[in-house]
Amino acid sequence: MSRFNKNSSACKDGSSSNEASASGNAGEGTSYLDHEIAQLTKLRSSPHEHLGRVAPGRMKLPASTVRMLIGREGNYSGRGRFSSADGCHVLSRYLPTKGPWIVDRMKSRAYVSQFSEDGSLFIAGFQGSHIRIYDVDRGWKVKKDISARNLRWTITDTSLSPDQNYLVYASMSPIIHIVNAGSATTESIANVTEIHYGLNFCSDEDGDEFGIFSIKFSKDGRELVAGTSDSSICVYDLGADKLSLRIPAHLSDVNTVCFADESGHLIYSGSDDSFCKVWDRRCFVAKGQPAGILMGHLEGITFINSRGDGRYLISNGKDQTTKLWDIRKMSSNAINLGLGDDEWDYRWMDYPEYARNLKHPHDQSLATYKGHSVLRTLVRCYFSPSYSTGQKYIYTGSSDSSVYIYDLVTGAQVAKLNHHEAPVRDCSWHPFYPMLISSAWDGDIVRWEFPGSGEAPAPPNKRAGRTRIRGTIIPAIMFQFPEFRD
Repeated sequence: MSRFNKNSSACKDGSSSNEASASGNAGEGTSYLDHEIAQLTKLRSSPHEHLGRVAPGRMKLPASTVRMLIGREGNYSGRGRFSSADGCHVLSRYLPTKGPWIVDRMKSRAYVSQFSEDGSLFIAGFQGSHIRIYDVDRGWKVKKDISARNLRWTITDTSLSPDQNYLVYASMSPIIHIVNAGSATTESIANVTEIHYGLNFCSDEDGDEFGIFSIKFSKDGRELVAGTSDSSICVYDLGADKLSLRIPAHLSDVNTVCFADESGHLIYSGSDDSFCKVWDRRCFVAKGQPAGILMGHLEGITFINSRGDGRYLISNGKDQTTKLWDIRKMSSNAINLGLGDDEWDYRWMDYPEYARNLKHPHDQSLATYKGHSVLRTLVRCYFSPSYSTGQKYIYTGSSDSSVYIYDLVTGAQVAKLNHHEAPVRDCSWHPFYPMLISSAWDGDIVRWEFPGSGEAPAPPNKRAGRTRIRGTIIPAIMFQFPEFRD
């Protein structure tokens, strides 16, 4: 959360009448994303031409669901069924905006909310040393109630292993803890009812204390990648039970890290120094430098989410924007700009009005999305699910207590979900169904759906008094404890 001396005189005034805009060329205020990703999104979420026709030679989008069903039954496409793009076109029209319905209410701030990859589990992490795992398929029953060990300040992040058997949690400490999420024990009290095994992210020669803001499992469950408050990226080898890589990656806190794709070769990182960086582990030992740098944010980056293809990512920034990136546009040099106001701090100050239309003169992003607020905490943003929407939307929490959904291509704000009374730090869209969960500092975990559950939604602003994945490799020492032999 360090502050830097920055020069705002080099920033361009990019005033525009649109709150949310997408531009194919940085700095231009067009309302349509003119880039390859726009065509890829269209291919993933547009219907077959014969299903969308309303007259010979004339398409009308979005296509009528009834018309598409008639076309499917009449085999207009020649396939006899809907393609995945046809299905996405239908499902992506029904946004999870009905509700909300209360999943849980806690007396402490909610920092993390995540669905498992198959949507059967949901994880929520709270400042009051609590993590809860809910069984979505069994009416949101609490499957595991975890009391964290050696918590410093809050649960900063959690990550569930690909096989859903193990959960890691981080706080402002160099020790990450791993819990057996698949055991039969419901109440998991650290080192009382279950062992919460500690993974030390300090290197042998480094005894300094630091915190961990972000933690992610690799797709094969063999490694963890973490972003730290001492400006570093760490990779932990779970099989060897040791730190395998430590990169002095940025000039300030590394607030967010993730693997770019299933290979695990590329890592994305985002920092308070305002840069997104791309790291290629295959050549890092020889170069010792990032594969490239993406600049465009004027303030620190709070979160990065990969599209999963090793090419595109989005980031939330303290300059009150979400940006879309193509790593093929990255450069080897970085220019650090900003507000030029060393007194401004996002944790307790509003963003200056004069800065809302400033633009980085060397902005490498493909598009910028505005309307939400990134203040007080490290607000998170995501691509919508591939299965049900073709990733045609971007959604984000907001410090104004709402959830925002944007159209990736046009930049239009297509929905705003209002219920909470405090910043929404995290939110998660079900991987298969039109369901979204938001969690906020008011302690509420709420569910948004389409069309809804038939229950009466919670009154706004009112507070009350299965495919098997390869197993995760875990440190051998953990097998000394009975609960880790399940």
